[in-house]
Amino acid sequence: MSSEFLWYIPNTVEPGHRGDDTTSGWGSIEYSTDLARTAEEHGWGGALLGTGWGRPDTFTVATALAARTTTFKPLIAIRPGYWQPAHFAGAAATLDQLSRGRVLVNIVSGLDNPAAYGDTNVDPAQRYARTREFLYLVRRLWTEEHVTFEGEHFRVSESTVAPRPYVGGERAHPTLYFGGASEAAERVSAAEADVQLFWGEPLDGLTERIDRLRTLSEQLERRHKPLEFGLRITTVVRDTTDEAWDAAEAKVAAMAARADESAWTGNRGTAVGQQRLLDLARRGDVLDTCLYTAPGRFGGGGAATTWLVGSADDVATALDNYRKLGITHFVLSDTPYKQEISRIGDELLPRLRASARP
Repeated sequence: MSSEFLWYIPNTVEPGHRGDDTTSGWGSIEYSTDLARTAEEHGWGGALLGTGWGRPDTFTVATALAARTTTFKPLIAIRPGYWQPAHFAGAAATLDQLSRGRVLVNIVSGLDNPAAYGDTNVDPAQRYARTREFLYLVRRLWTEEHVTFEGEHFRVSESTVAPRPYVGGERAHPTLYFGGASEAAERVSAAEADVQLFWGEPLDGLTERIDRLRTLSEQLERRHKPLEFGLRITTVVRDTTDEAWDAAEAKVAAMAARADESAWTGNRGTAVGQQRLLDLARRGDVLDTCLYTAPGRFGGGGAATTWLVGSADDVATALDNYRKLGITHFVLSDTPYKQEISRIGDELLPRLRASARP
């Protein structure tokens, strides 16, 4: 199975995201296009586009970037509740045809100021039930005609999407990524996602979760091809191991100095996956070979809670250990974003591709 290597574009109008020192251009088409084209030039398959109320609309940005690039695949983060499934299926299929199959989709269920766009569904169990329906219905709309469906959260009658998604080889539609660590979230992935996206946990924790998801897939009588697995993590790479750790510790010291000013907007206190990462610090500052847990103590959230730190060889070895568990999709990043697109693309990706060859 081939591996996918993606970068991350924060997609925000506010400078300073995760310590990036670029002071101008954020939110402009020129800035985002520059990041996307730089990713193309340095070996990345594409990039995850950050989403959130108050940021530029992710789908609109993805469309603009697809038009201004050649091979770049936008991993478009979207939320059920913000989108209706038929509306999204039609929009995504159109962009997929226009870009000749370059659309990837990341479904997000976490809370995000839902009242601002009229989403009244805030109960976690109901949100995951809605997400499962959303995934089920979008996939049907991409692959069937005259779809009729009446669920708890969505319904359509005689619905046919035109145009259809771009079809090539074994690809029938855009890949559907989904993340979440709660029992309800894992049931969604096991039943309806194409890729379960993890944050940076130690190998033993992900081994357990992968085994559980595979068992769940059988129990739920999954109808699709086997679930695949991905890792979204920060990677601090330098020429030597010592230089990388010096850089990482300096970054954490800067985070600690501004910890009171930090405003991470995710559901840091309640999300099961986020709490799993924060709890890792009790096991030590460094787990496995080079998984750094200290950032989470000083405001790091989501994929910035834990970092892989080291030389390109160190980090490639760590990521190869995840690959051996069955992880084939990697979404990496560090700041400053543009500088690290080049550094990590040039130094790390060739090692990862070499180790991934059969």
